[in-house]
Amino acid sequence: MYTRRRRRYFVLMTVCLVLFVSAWGVVRLWSVPLAIAMCLVAAAIPPIAAFAANRREPDDRWWDER
Repeated sequence: MYTRRRRRYFVLMTVCLVLFVSAWGVVRLWSVPLAIAMCLVAAAIPPIAAFAANRREPDDRWWDER
């Protein structure tokens, strides 16, 4: 149950870190505007990851208020 959400969160945060590191470690040598764009995309990922990690799954029981 929690494994899917946890995996989804860690995948998104890994993508975020890869974008940041590759933007300033490699891409900035060829294109600074592209590196900045990659960082802007990476900055938008953590809130999306938080939403994805807290999204209700059909088999979640702890969301039920009954």
